[in-house]
Amino acid sequence: MRARGDGRAWMLAALLGGLSAAAWLALAAAGASPWARYFAHDGWGTSGALAALCRAVPEGRVVVPAALHALAWVLMIAAMMLPTVYPLLALFRRVVAGRADGPRLIATAGAGYFAAWLAFGIAAHAADALLRSAAVRVPALAAWDWAIAAAVLAAAGAFQWTALKYRCLEACRSPFAFVAAHWHGVAPAREAWRLGLDHGLFCVGCCWALMLLMFVVGTGNLAWMLALAAVMAAEKNLRWGRRLRTPLGVALVVGAAAVVAAHV
Repeated sequence: MRARGDGRAWMLAALLGGLSAAAWLALAAAGASPWARYFAHDGWGTSGALAALCRAVPEGRVVVPAALHALAWVLMIAAMMLPTVYPLLALFRRVVAGRADGPRLIATAGAGYFAAWLAFGIAAHAADALLRSAAVRVPALAAWDWAIAAAVLAAAGAFQWTALKYRCLEACRSPFAFVAAHWHGVAPAREAWRLGLDHGLFCVGCCWALMLLMFVVGTGNLAWMLALAAVMAAEKNLRWGRRLRTPLGVALVVGAAAVVAAHV
């Protein structure tokens, strides 16, 4: 029986790992395709970031580009965040082991987690679009794209030392307490959804500032995606993850200062 359970645990790990790997490959393929410009805007920290603001998009056709940006965000979340949710789903799998609807409940919890990140992505892209639209209407703002980059870096660095960051991080690092608080088996589908959704909200709460860095370096930058994914996975899943608080915060603040120094 134990071997069977271990086998299923490996199946879940392999499934999440495979989905994450597939998302990475899809992002790499999209970045190398003729449609790469639809999947990611340049970052606020790059020279002339606003010059090519969606100029390749035909007039009046906003639905398809918006859908492609949403797809890119979904792939990015799958690539970066699926490995970090494994501890929660692995524990939940053991709790619902033996139930006929166990696999469906695990998938429902995963969907709830994903929904939280998707909602954040929509809000982040909307804010980015508003800034870019404002820059088109006020050309002088385009010359200050470096200031936006510095502000995001500084905010992400400062957030590393906030109580909210570590309240959310501790919740992400305690899957047992999370499952115990959310799963009672009374309304299985609803409880599984809330388990994943609430865990995703806490995950957004501890990682949102780091994810916004993708809008600084460019949302299609695979190297930065890999680096940030590794940092967030270490913070949430490794024993020494909390120790990244100070070095990461200092590095981001120093990066913000460097951007300012290069432009003043």
